[in-house]
Amino acid sequence: MMNSIDLILLNFNEVRRRSIKVWTSIPQEKLNWKPDDEAMTCIEMIRHVLESEHYYHLAIQNRGSLAVFDSPFENRPFSTVDAELKFAEPFRNQFLETITSFSEEDLSTITIDRSDSGYIRSLGDMLLRVAYHESVHNGQLLDYLRTAGVPRVRVWD
Repeated sequence: MMNSIDLILLNFNEVRRRSIKVWTSIPQEKLNWKPDDEAMTCIEMIRHVLESEHYYHLAIQNRGSLAVFDSPFENRPFSTVDAELKFAEPFRNQFLETITSFSEEDLSTITIDRSDSGYIRSLGDMLLRVAYHESVHNGQLLDYLRTAGVPRVRVWD
């Protein structure tokens, strides 16, 4: 029988599996495409998702927003989706290990204070928000691909 931690991990893994399907389907020549001057490019959005997950991991460990975030992703040149994923893999693994260290009780008793961003939530809520953040950006990338005339991979398998 799966417990809440198992379900949260399943959700993270499913969201990432589907993101990778979309990310790796983007032709190399479209990675720097964006719908307008204000938007992120495809590769910038992928980096944003990976970097944000690392930030959220640290914020969860800190039980709130970070006063300073020295991002290991900053000032790295963009290259390929595979290079981005390879760089982010150790951070991802650490995050998933942290999730497995929590108990069922922790999901409701640990509070994450992000009042600077407008919310204070339980750990369980925060973990679901992190996965949702990635899902939203994956939907944006699918829209980017449609707008750019690129065939979209099937994410509902």
